[in-house]
Amino acid sequence: MELRHLQHFVAVAEDQHFTRAAERLLVSQSGLSASIRALERELQTPLFVRTTRRVTLTPAGRALLGEAERILAQVRSAHEAVAAVQGVLRGMLALGSEQCIAGVHVARLLATFRHRHPDVEICLRQAGSGALAEEVAAGRLDLAFAVRTQEDSDQLRSVPLTSEPMTLLCHSSHRLAAAGAAVTPQDLGGEVFVDFHPDWGPRRTTDTVFAAAGVRRAVALEVNDVHTLLDLVDENLGVAVVPRHFAHKRASLTALPVKGTGEAVYETVALLPPRQATSPAARALMGLLETAGA
Repeated sequence: MELRHLQHFVAVAEDQHFTRAAERLLVSQSGLSASIRALERELQTPLFVRTTRRVTLTPAGRALLGEAERILAQVRSAHEAVAAVQGVLRGMLALGSEQCIAGVHVARLLATFRHRHPDVEICLRQAGSGALAEEVAAGRLDLAFAVRTQEDSDQLRSVPLTSEPMTLLCHSSHRLAAAGAAVTPQDLGGEVFVDFHPDWGPRRTTDTVFAAAGVRRAVALEVNDVHTLLDLVDENLGVAVVPRHFAHKRASLTALPVKGTGEAVYETVALLPPRQATSPAARALMGLLETAGA
């Protein structure tokens, strides 16, 4: 099994199209098709279902995809490790991050990293913590800044960044704002909620808090970005339970402590593969984070 066959297979799986994958790889479509056929002959099974519009993975193809991505990531890490020993950090840093993550200033950290390691290409993907954890475990990302979603495993480890309590944000005319007191999940049982998609860390944290309190809540307004959430609360369309640092983003909103959630329920971490599989670029970035307190 040749590495180029795996590279071609992953590209077709990502693009779901032979022509687009061939253009991205800078190879001929006939050469790409021949490479996939060679891999299928070796494995003695079809990897794609081909139609006139797109290609989709067969069950065997889905099983191969994760392994192929991990193999290619390990090969890339090997090349980067050799370059690092020679005194030059090069290659790619594939980074993931949630929005407005606490404990790290992502833009400033990446700017410092680029200044120190100009030969490293930086790729950034923003997504929810659940998806980011899967991407790191599969080898598609070198590391991610996210909210802790699971315990460490043989494919994923976490480095704590910070933790903070959750806070209720509401319009200044809301009945709870007038009271000005800390609230409990029970106090919020009948409210209309603005919240993130279930894959985002703050939503997962809030869901856990209310489930532990035995309080059902309805998320009527579901969004995928922080500013839209704040806008909706600012128009008095609902309330939001968010990490405490969100309160500094909109001075017009009233922020109230949420009791009964523990001292530190929102914990942000850096998600990385096992130490032996961590790329030199990821180690360098974490070194900057630890020394600069970014």
